[in-house]
Amino acid sequence: MLTERQQGRTERRRGQRLMKIGIIGAGNIGGNLTRRLCALGHEVAVANSRGPETLKALAEATGATAVPAAEAARGASVVVVAVPLRAVPDLPDGLFDGAAEGLVVIDTCNYYPERRDGRIAGIEDEGLTESRWTEQQVGHPVVKAFNGTYAQDLLDRPLPPGDPNRLALPVAGDDTTAKDKVRALIDELGFDSVDSGGLDDSWRQQPGTPAFGLRAGAAEVTRALAAASPGREGSFRG
Repeated sequence: MLTERQQGRTERRRGQRLMKIGIIGAGNIGGNLTRRLCALGHEVAVANSRGPETLKALAEATGATAVPAAEAARGASVVVVAVPLRAVPDLPDGLFDGAAEGLVVIDTCNYYPERRDGRIAGIEDEGLTESRWTEQQVGHPVVKAFNGTYAQDLLDRPLPPGDPNRLALPVAGDDTTAKDKVRALIDELGFDSVDSGGLDDSWRQQPGTPAFGLRAGAAEVTRALAAASPGREGSFRG
């Protein structure tokens, strides 16, 4: 059986533009993005809150480099933030110092006040979307993506462009160039994407909305985004 690192040789596309990508958080989403992006041939640095020594198995299986969180963005063109929302303010100062010019930061985080995160005033009292709040904490523009994606789908459900069963993921952000870069990466991973608007519109894909966790194609995801209501459901309020 091929290791994940060896499978990268089979997934790598001719003429593909490979990137250096930092992933902060090695849970379900962060871990599976590490696996897929390494398999596609990208150079991945992965970090978590417990230190690189705890990521030895993931690094050996995938070819990723386990690093301290403060080093995850060094030289990176893309950084994925995949940590519990409550942990975002605890990310290292100067996290993006030394990143590549034109860095794109992907925010995968969700706000679960009752289950995990406690009450966050900026979201509850100021009405910020989860990703706008995250953007303020990290001090860099973010693109919201993968927040409603089932982690196992990243491994099990990629399909080629044009396949009628290909799943679509919503993507929100203010910077069109950054958003296009994320959408291209999603396509490379084997999924379609839907532009869900600017970061202040990203409430349309937050937990409790019709699009959150929706396994469907682009047309259905587009309809779900349009059907969303801006009010947060009780279980998603602090």
